[in-house]
Amino acid sequence: MAEIIQKDGTWAFDGDALRLTPGRDKAVGVLRRTLGELVVPLEALAGVSFEQGRKSGRLRLRLREGTDPLLQATGGRLTEPHDPYQLVVESDRYGVAEYFTDEVRGALLLDEVESGPATAYLLPGPQVPLSMSAGDGTASFDGEQVRLEWNWKTEDVKAAAGPRTLALKEIAAVEWQPAAGLENGCLRFTVKDAPTKAPPKYDPHAVELWGFKRDLLMALVAAAVQARLPHPSTPADRPRTVAAPAAGPPAAEDETDALLRRLRELGELHHAGVLTQEEFTLAKQAVLKRL
Repeated sequence: MAEIIQKDGTWAFDGDALRLTPGRDKAVGVLRRTLGELVVPLEALAGVSFEQGRKSGRLRLRLREGTDPLLQATGGRLTEPHDPYQLVVESDRYGVAEYFTDEVRGALLLDEVESGPATAYLLPGPQVPLSMSAGDGTASFDGEQVRLEWNWKTEDVKAAAGPRTLALKEIAAVEWQPAAGLENGCLRFTVKDAPTKAPPKYDPHAVELWGFKRDLLMALVAAAVQARLPHPSTPADRPRTVAAPAAGPPAAEDETDALLRRLRELGELHHAGVLTQEEFTLAKQAVLKRL
């Protein structure tokens, strides 16, 4: 198992999944601390990189599009120190970070993990129920309904309508946007058959965000709802359905052919210099055991 322990957090890789645990250092963002430990299956990864700096470096995971409801709901707007897929590495641990990167890359190569978009979420999203307050309201989600409640800072025209309760089946989309410059952010729910272009301060289906620290926590509500909406790859005219049971194991002769083909591919990768002698030997032994 490959593991790197830093003040910013601990990342461990067992060959099948990465376990990302945020650190307790004060520099760790509130979203990462609240989100807690993440388990990222290998098939959710599109790549991994390590960037060295003069004083510190950074490990980064690149997830396949459509694998994580948090990234889907936030649209890539999470930045360090709130991005759970970045890890700050101290300069004396550069060697460990490079080894960790090589281990993950080798597993992606040997398992032939696809790097293209996924057709289903491979991460579950934040646990429910959860309730977060920021900006002009509080957003709660129990897995079936979203409830929006307003505070004394809410515009009168929005507060006058009272709290809003939205069943999951009523929601067409959810998005989280951080405040940027003079523009406020929002947590907004798009309701089916009721589109609106109203600014978040007047939209009864949106919480307006003003750029404070707790704005990040609204992204967790967005991610929890996103995880339960139809996947972006699902055609708009097709309802979400329960996944069909997995097909049975392939016939023995088909599996044998596949393993023999894999042996040939490993030999080609070793000959081309992509795999070291040790990596080639370990991978070949694993294939031979399955034969």
